[in-house]
Amino acid sequence: MAKKCGISTLLLFGVYALVMYVYIFHSNSGGIPVPLKGTVVDPHVFMSERELYLSEEYSKIKNFLYFVATPFEWIVYLFILITGLSQVFEKWTTVKKQWVFLQNALYLFLLSLFIFIVLFPLDYYRYSLSKNYGISTQTFNSWMRDNVIDFWVDFGTTVVIVTVLYWLINRNPKKWWLTASLLMIPFSIFIMFIQPVLIDPLYNDFYPLANKELETKILTLAEQTNIPAEHVYEVNMGEKTNALNAYVTGIGSNSRIVLWDTTLNRLSESEILFVMAHEMGHYVEKHIYFGITKSIITTLLGLWLTAKLMLWFIARFKHILKIKQINAIHSLPLFFLITSFLLFASSPLSNYISRYLEVRADEYAIELVEDPSAAVSTFQELTKAGLNEVNPPLLVKWFRYSHPTTLERIINVTNEIESKELEGR
Repeated sequence: MAKKCGISTLLLFGVYALVMYVYIFHSNSGGIPVPLKGTVVDPHVFMSERELYLSEEYSKIKNFLYFVATPFEWIVYLFILITGLSQVFEKWTTVKKQWVFLQNALYLFLLSLFIFIVLFPLDYYRYSLSKNYGISTQTFNSWMRDNVIDFWVDFGTTVVIVTVLYWLINRNPKKWWLTASLLMIPFSIFIMFIQPVLIDPLYNDFYPLANKELETKILTLAEQTNIPAEHVYEVNMGEKTNALNAYVTGIGSNSRIVLWDTTLNRLSESEILFVMAHEMGHYVEKHIYFGITKSIITTLLGLWLTAKLMLWFIARFKHILKIKQINAIHSLPLFFLITSFLLFASSPLSNYISRYLEVRADEYAIELVEDPSAAVSTFQELTKAGLNEVNPPLLVKWFRYSHPTTLERIINVTNEIESKELEGR
């Protein structure tokens, strides 16, 4: 029965991958509407022929990888269950009952290591692809170092979460999801608080912005928007990527304004000020609290659905999945599989909300710096640096774009200009 289930899953995955390949590589979705050709939104206007070719090719490959990689991870989790490997990991890590934290840590280490090894070729291909297309500038040693840090940071936080989670499941197998959801609120806020000072510096070096004149202008904007910032930080991302970014991170006394050095080197001062005004827009409009609220709601619904689905799958397929009971640690791959699926399925809604907030931040930035031309050129430069599509296919936009497309962002700017002109008449 388990073998039949495995073969059926692989066949289904093959059909799905073929459908996505045809959709991404051979459909006519996306592209620039005819009335907008030759305008500032047309990539033929602001990108070279080589950039256009690389953008189209690179975007198709990375989008296809996204749509097949996540279901492939589900197959890995399913493989761990139906082969009994999860039970084997549990037996290998059996310790005295009072040392449950140690057992969970040992089990999770074996599970994480196995998944890391299985998915490593796919991760390495993504890295190689990004490097071949000129997005990544990172050496293999540096990339591996980041992967190892990722492994241990994820491992440490997951051990804590899983230990608490299974303790709650043991205490109340039917209502554990509610208490777990409530406990995730302070835990998430704590992670947001320590990330800028403890986690982020593990990957990169942060230091005060060297350009003090630019820092003064950024802090003046921050003062206008009541952001409690005394310094602007830059981070040495040029060692790893040619992409551009800036952000306001952290909460409370640990909040930071951060600029990538690639952004500083590639964008003009007016473009940098627009980018920073956009990030400040998120702060002023309390988008961090929108994010926290969304996280609370999605966690509550997600864990509730996960609890229901785990009980249903175990009741119906426990012999195939080789799960004896929900409170056994070897059921963890099923938990990961279901939560991963729910996150994937809910990403269109999550991205829709995120895109709305990004539009609001764009509108705030345009009002604050009063330089629409800087906004347009910024969006063009971001597109060129990341080899992004100006108007991606609909499914790609739904599942992948947490920001509006370049087409939408530039149209929003031009609409804003036109409305201002009408008001002035």
